[in-house]
Amino acid sequence: MATPNLDVFQVIADPSRRQILHLLTKNSYNINGLAENFKMSRPAVSKHISILQTAGFVTINEIGRERYCTLNQNGFIELQNWISYFDNFWISKLKKLEITLNKKTENL
Repeated sequence: MATPNLDVFQVIADPSRRQILHLLTKNSYNINGLAENFKMSRPAVSKHISILQTAGFVTINEIGRERYCTLNQNGFIELQNWISYFDNFWISKLKKLEITLNKKTENL
């Protein structure tokens, strides 16, 4: 079965999925443990986790009969690259402004 290509921004656009990611920064949870934090059914939470796993944000490790979710860095790489592009853009603009202001100050 082919893995669908998910847009990471659509994946994290959902508040429940963002909350799952925040919870997983504190601990590894099984599906039931995560579901206890939401006012939705366990299957609904499981679907969110499946989307996060497909997008590379979550890894599921099977320990006995339990499935534990942990954060996976892969999903965050695309986000970081996108943000870094704009960070570099603004740093460049601010550097040019600094140079311009320094030249004007020198001419006073």
